Amino acid sequence: MRRASARPVPAPGPGRVVLIGAAREARVALMALVRSPLVRPTAVITPPGAERPWLSRGTGLVDAAEAAGVPVLRADAPDTPALTARVRSLRPDLVVVVGWSLPLGRELLSVPRHGCVGFHASLLPHHRGRAPVNWTILRGETVTGSTMLLLEPGADTGDIVDQRRLYIGPEDTCATVCDRVARASADMLLTHLPALLAGTAPRRPQDPAAGDVLPRRTAGMGVIDWDRRPRAVHDWVRALTRPCPGAFGILDGERVMVWRTRPPRRDEPAGPPGTVLAMEEGGVRVATRAGSVLVTRMGGRAEPPQPAVAWCRRFGVLPGTRFAAVPPEVARWVLGEGPRPERLAL
Repeated sequence: MRRASARPVPAPGPGRVVLIGAAREARVALMALVRSPLVRPTAVITPPGAERPWLSRGTGLVDAAEAAGVPVLRADAPDTPALTARVRSLRPDLVVVVGWSLPLGRELLSVPRHGCVGFHASLLPHHRGRAPVNWTILRGETVTGSTMLLLEPGADTGDIVDQRRLYIGPEDTCATVCDRVARASADMLLTHLPALLAGTAPRRPQDPAAGDVLPRRTAGMGVIDWDRRPRAVHDWVRALTRPCPGAFGILDGERVMVWRTRPPRRDEPAGPPGTVLAMEEGGVRVATRAGSVLVTRMGGRAEPPQPAVAWCRRFGVLPGTRFAAVPPEVARWVLGEGPRPERLAL
């Protein structure tokens, strides 16, 4: 008689979980874990500067962990020998990685009893790599998602546990899409927790050769190429607005942050790209290729977003003022289509 193979069973009592994260999605995941009777979060690992709004996207992750009585460990990289030893001492059943852009090393991946599970803000294998929400919006795509996967040393190549499809509307921003991604990720985490703790979670291998890999984005890549169509400029601004570093134009050698534009309409006025055409009731109209966009929120480099008309009047930006043109090599670089120019003054 053939013996039935033994199936893993959850450890008695709540499962021990370590959360590694730095973005707002990590706070949403932590709150889901704290509410679940199936697990007990034993530590949160986050970078030393996680309270900075740009890095953490206003997460309140540290405050949430401390309020829940979960110890917080600081680390720029989660897989140093010292930190790996610390995680091993916590005897985790599961490590959950959310909003952390660096891959984990083999040693740390081998520590938890039932592995490491992570999330990626795309429908893998589509858009592996960095900043998938930003790239998706600025490219004008209308569908994205969240993928739950079992982590391995490769970047976003582990077996897929689950996926949720999400739609992007014309007024969505990186913030609103990230919020939906966070909720979808937390929902998948709660749905699959019993199977994850039993070592029986569904898994679908990825084809390593499928999909694409997105490049890393930097703050300097936010420069606006006004010589693009109105919808492309609008998508650019909403993809990079707060809590990200923001889109910007160059005016008299200085960055002017453009935080919000209105979705373009048909038959908008046109002019030389980058030219301020008019001050309107709802904002400042700036020409693009074959049209224009209405900028509604803008500000100086170190200022918060402000009503565009009031800001322009205060700083003497009048109709006829023109933002600097973007050199072709810079325009290719910011789209991920070329190398970073050697001489770059942004």
